[in-house]
Amino acid sequence: MKEQNSIPRSRIGRSGKFIGTGIRIGGNYLKHYSKKLINPDLDREELNKDNAEDIYRSLSELKGSALKVAQMLSMDRNLLPKAYTDRFSMAQYSAPPLSGPLIVKTFTRHFGAPPSALYDEFDLHSSNAASIGQVHRARLNGRELAVKVQYPGVAESISSDLKMVKPFALKLMDVSERELQVYMQEVEEKLLEETDYELELERSQYFTAQCRLPDVVFPGYYPELSCKKVLTMDWLEGVHLKEFLESGPSAEARNRIGQALWDFYNFQLHELRAVHADPHPGNFLILPGNRLGILDFGCIKEIPEDFYTPFFSFVCANPVSDKNETIARFRQMQMILPGDSDSQVAFYYRHYREMIDLFALPYRSGAFDFARNDYFNALYGYGEKVTKMKEFKQARGVKHFIYMNRTLFGLYNILNELGARVRTDTYLPRVANDATPVTAL
Repeated sequence: MKEQNSIPRSRIGRSGKFIGTGIRIGGNYLKHYSKKLINPDLDREELNKDNAEDIYRSLSELKGSALKVAQMLSMDRNLLPKAYTDRFSMAQYSAPPLSGPLIVKTFTRHFGAPPSALYDEFDLHSSNAASIGQVHRARLNGRELAVKVQYPGVAESISSDLKMVKPFALKLMDVSERELQVYMQEVEEKLLEETDYELELERSQYFTAQCRLPDVVFPGYYPELSCKKVLTMDWLEGVHLKEFLESGPSAEARNRIGQALWDFYNFQLHELRAVHADPHPGNFLILPGNRLGILDFGCIKEIPEDFYTPFFSFVCANPVSDKNETIARFRQMQMILPGDSDSQVAFYYRHYREMIDLFALPYRSGAFDFARNDYFNALYGYGEKVTKMKEFKQARGVKHFIYMNRTLFGLYNILNELGARVRTDTYLPRVANDATPVTAL
C-alpha cells in the first residue's frame, strides 16, 4: 500500500479535505439522479459505493478521529448501508501507512533519538496501519517487538474533526442533531483517551494482570520504550480473524477461540466493571494452539454501578419481570423520559422489552450457538425496524449505552463470524435479582 509523506494538520488543511469530499459526493448524486431519469427503477447501490469510496479515501488520508468514527460506524449493521460498512471496515487494520521519515521524526521528538538508536532492528515500513496509529516490527536483545506509533496531530485535531464529520454523520445515520451530539461527546472523550499511550500502557498492564484466563494471551509491555505517542510491546505471532477463517478451522478450534473471547469480555464486565470497548477484528490475533491474543487497550469503558445494575438486571437468567419495576429502571437509564405520556410509556415499554429479550437470549441460555443466522437476522431486523420509527428519532438513553452497545454487539458479531458455540454461564451478571442460570441447551 502506498505510504503517505504527510498528513494535513491545520484546521484549514483538514477542512479543505472535507469540502473536496463534499463536492465529489454532490457529483455522485448528480450522476445518480441523471441515470435515474433514464431508469426510474435504479437503486442506490452504485451511489452508495461511490460515496463510500470517496469518503473513505478522504478520511484515510486525514487519519485520526475522522477515520476512527468511520471504523466505529462500520461495526453497526443497522447504521449504514452495506457499501459503507464494507469500505469503512478497512479502517480497522488496513489504512494507508505513513512514510519512514515521519516515524523517525516522531521518535526524535519524543526520545531525542531515531528508532535505530533504541532498538537493534526497526522496520520503517509499517506492518499494520489503522486510524490512530500504525505498528512497526522491531527487535531488541533477541526479543521480537511491536511498536505502535501515533500519527502526528491526531490528538490536537479531534474536536475540530468531529465537528466536520457531523454533517456527514447526520446524513448517513439519519438521526436528530441532539442525539448525534450525545454520541459525539462520548466519542470525543474516548478518542482523547486513545491518543494517550501512557494511559494505554497503564491500562494494558492492569488488564494483563487481572485477566488471567484460559487461552487468552497478552503481550508484555516496555515502559522504558514507551511515551505519550509511542507504545512498545511484545510481538504476538498470529493471524487476524479473516485469515483464520479462510484456513478452514475446525468447529472445535472456532468454539475454543469463541469461548476465550466470551470469557475475556464477560470477566471484565462483571468482575472488573471496566471493559475493552473496541471489539473490532483488528484488535485480536489467533495464535498457535487456537489461543486468543489481545492487542489494544486504548479504548476502555468504565461501567458505573447506577448503569450496570439496571442494564444487566434485564440480561441475567432471571430478569426483572415486574412491569412497574421495569419502567422504573427504564426511567433510571433515561430510556423513558419524564415528559412521556402514558401512551408513550406503554409504547417504549413494549419495544424495549422485545429488544432486550432478543439481545439477552445468549445470556439466558447457558450455552449459545452464535452461528445461528436466524437469530442475527431477527436481532438486526428488529433493530432496523426500530431505527425507522419516528418515536426513536429522539435521543434516549444515558451516554453509557454508546460504548456498551458497541462492545456487546461487536462481541456478538465476531462470535457470529466465528460460527462459535460457547458456554455463556461462565461469568454472569452480579445483580440483586440474579438467579441460578438455566440448564445449558
